[in-house]
Amino acid sequence: MAFVTRQFVRAMSSSSAASAAAKKIMVKHVTVIGGGLMGAGIAQVAAATGHTVVLVDQTEDILAKSRKGIEESLRRVAKKKFAENPKAGDEFVDKTLSSISTSTDAASVVHSTDLVVEAIVENLKVKTELFTRLDKFAAEHTIFASNTSSLQITSIANATTRQDRFAGLHFFNPVPLMKLVEVIKTPMTSQKTFESLIDFSRSLGKHPVSCKDTPGFIVNRLLVPYLLEAVRLYERGDASKEDIDTAMKLGAGYPMGPFELLDYVGLDTTKFILDGWHEMDAKNPLFQPSSSLDKLVAENKFGKKTGEGYYKYK
Repeated sequence: MAFVTRQFVRAMSSSSAASAAAKKIMVKHVTVIGGGLMGAGIAQVAAATGHTVVLVDQTEDILAKSRKGIEESLRRVAKKKFAENPKAGDEFVDKTLSSISTSTDAASVVHSTDLVVEAIVENLKVKTELFTRLDKFAAEHTIFASNTSSLQITSIANATTRQDRFAGLHFFNPVPLMKLVEVIKTPMTSQKTFESLIDFSRSLGKHPVSCKDTPGFIVNRLLVPYLLEAVRLYERGDASKEDIDTAMKLGAGYPMGPFELLDYVGLDTTKFILDGWHEMDAKNPLFQPSSSLDKLVAENKFGKKTGEGYYKYK
């Protein structure tokens, strides 16, 4: 009887341990690597929804600019959200900013974080080097996620020892306004990690959708070929970019034409995506380079953010 009792207790203990191991990670502390538009936006929405955030970039000057941008964005949100109560709006801004700290040393701040979200340059080598280094310092439970819009998540995850705690978390620009988040599950991503990221996305007030680790995921796999087909139409001289944009707005009901959207997304970002796809599958006609896009990017004309792309901006 005593033997049976001991076996029962052991079985119950093992069951409890398995149950505890299967529990989802409650993300409270977030480290965002990259203080650009995407990283700053992710940091803002995370802090505004009760998370403690550390924003990391290479220099204090970049971080100061990021923080200033976050504050300006928060004040726009507060002006609209607290139109009848400006004091409450100021409190909202101050409270959110107080939840964001900054650092130039990623390795020193990931030891106690629940989630690392990377939002740096679209370069596989740079991303893998970053995650390889952070993997040595992050806590055992810490989830790693990349905000890449084009690179294979599996390739980045393989640079770490936590492939089961690695996934894609693809936000859209501008992060404070766009509701969608693509949660990318690789063949190695655990269900626990996947569900934790779904819950985290919802806690930000976002609408998560799931996708396998396929090039471009859902949105960009459909969007980028459409944008590049518009460019090829223009390059062949079949129609002007102005008429193409007008046609898609009035004929398809799109809020922006493809060239206006290209400039808004960033011509450099679009080129990075296309180059990555072309490297993976050079024979795919959808992934062929564009001469006009390459020329504009070579001239540092990235679209709206530089004031010039397919159109000029003031």
